[in-house]
Amino acid sequence: QVQLVESGGGLVQPGGSLRLSCAASGFTFSRYVMKWYRQAPGKERELVASISTSGGSTNYADSVKGRFTISRDNVKNTVYLQMSSLKLDDTAVYYCNAVYYPAGRDPNDYWGQGTQVTVSS
Repeated sequence: QVQLVESGGGLVQPGGSLRLSCAASGFTFSRYVMKWYRQAPGKERELVASISTSGGSTNYADSVKGRFTISRDNVKNTVYLQMSSLKLDDTAVYYCNAVYYPAGRDPNDYWGQGTQVTVSS
């Protein structure tokens, strides 16, 4: 069955770093655009970063540009989010999302269960 399993979250001080991982199984990972979303308490879920199927193209929310880096390994079927210079506002549950865009059809996607990132002194 399809699984997206996030890991790497935790408690970190402001200015610190974390690397999130999302291990995928049960589908053809290399065909899916991979995204990281986050949701803070009382706020809507927001797109943080995305990466193309080959890894050659990435996009970031303005709030994380220059601090976060998304990458993927299509051999290990894993997507990563390297987070640096973390701020209090980065505190959220981070979700991994896999999206397939078949030609002429609606996209289909999968979600992980989320991993908590807490930035606190």
